[in-house]
Amino acid sequence: MARAALRLGARALALLILVSVALLPFVTSDDGYKHCEGIVRGWADSSTGHEKDGDKLSLKDLLFFLHIPRTGGRTYFHCFLKKLYTNAQECPRSYDKLRFDPSHPDCKLVVSHDDYSLTSKLPRERTSVVTILRNPVDRVFSTYEFSVEVAARFLVHPNLTSAKLMTTRVLTKSRAVSTLDIWPWKYLVPWMREDLFARRDARGNDTVHSSKKVNAYDVEDMVMPLHQYINDPVAHEIIHNGATFQITGLTNNSYFDGAHEVRHCVRKHPDLGRIVLEVAKNRLDQMLYVGLTEDHEESARFFAYMVGAQVLSQSGTLNLDLKEDVPSETDSHPSMVEPDDEETNEHLNSTHGWQNNEALNSTNDEHGKGNVTVGKLMEAYETCIAKLRKSQSSRRKISLKKVQEANFSKEEHLMLKAQQSMVGQHRQLAEQKEGWISIICSDGICSPWMVVLLGLGITTIIVLVTSAVTTRKRTSKLKV
Repeated sequence: MARAALRLGARALALLILVSVALLPFVTSDDGYKHCEGIVRGWADSSTGHEKDGDKLSLKDLLFFLHIPRTGGRTYFHCFLKKLYTNAQECPRSYDKLRFDPSHPDCKLVVSHDDYSLTSKLPRERTSVVTILRNPVDRVFSTYEFSVEVAARFLVHPNLTSAKLMTTRVLTKSRAVSTLDIWPWKYLVPWMREDLFARRDARGNDTVHSSKKVNAYDVEDMVMPLHQYINDPVAHEIIHNGATFQITGLTNNSYFDGAHEVRHCVRKHPDLGRIVLEVAKNRLDQMLYVGLTEDHEESARFFAYMVGAQVLSQSGTLNLDLKEDVPSETDSHPSMVEPDDEETNEHLNSTHGWQNNEALNSTNDEHGKGNVTVGKLMEAYETCIAKLRKSQSSRRKISLKKVQEANFSKEEHLMLKAQQSMVGQHRQLAEQKEGWISIICSDGICSPWMVVLLGLGITTIIVLVTSAVTTRKRTSKLKV
């Protein structure tokens, strides 16, 4: 019996060695991992080299608001920054590609969807950066909703060709900066617009009701479903890990020539994403201010006292003792609105044309800058954001008239988010079951020698257990 067990063990070991040798070309091939690791680490080293420790909490001459889409940044622009800076101080056409001289002494404010690489065009030593972050899942939902909303406005045209011609004609005659000029909407909106017209043509009518509605995010005969949208290569290129790529300057709109290669390597080898994440965290640590959409009220107050107070102080219009005027933690601001969809629904005419928005203009100069305090700035902000929310809601209803079934609600949003959370938990459990692979694999590369050693260990255990059982049986027979 023992000999049979040993023979069995020997055969198993021989088979394991043969399989390992056969798989050697596959497991030793790192599929370009080392090359990609070198590229990503090289970029990271060069990126962190630009950061210098200094007084990070002091506002410098130029403020760059790195606006991550769908984080509520429009409220900060309209309701904070437009009150703190004059039109002359705001760098023109900020949301379009850089078209100004940042060394100009009157240029004090840049507000842009351009990524962090824009700082390579700015005077680094004189620039402070601020931004707002949002839960990535909520930001994806909001990006989808906004893509549908803006694209749906074109459905008033009889066909896609007519919509394109009219857009070209209007933009040619005007110096306006359209949503279609601005990253990432210049990619996402035309893509969604083309899809909306294709689905309308396939239905053969202009009905606003659907016969295939599952929920607002899955109205297949009218609007590209969310699951299809987020799994498309366009979304992978722009939306997936979008905030991280924007903070690190690696979007497809980057001023860094090697951005595409770094991004490609990270997508091909997700493990390298940890390097990019570390750069992003370092960048955030260097910023003057980082707000959170989910903690909107607290973040807004912090912005007012951290950034607003310094702008007012530097302009000589701040007459305020912060220690006496800082609101207590128990103060409430009932007029504050929920942060989910406060971002305005379109980029109106031009950077300076935004002030003509009727819903916002009434609060532009309510508090003369000569008497502004941080407390008054917050009061004006609350009034402004309430009007902005009302204007946004009205605009959204008008935009979605042609696709009424895509009437996105917070309830459906939360329901789908919960479902995605459950899917994520199941996936995590599955990954835990496969965790033993990490014992023999590192950085996505499995060593054949580790495979052999693991096999030897398992085979040895089988042989030892079999021998022990056989010996025990023989001992039992001798006793009898």
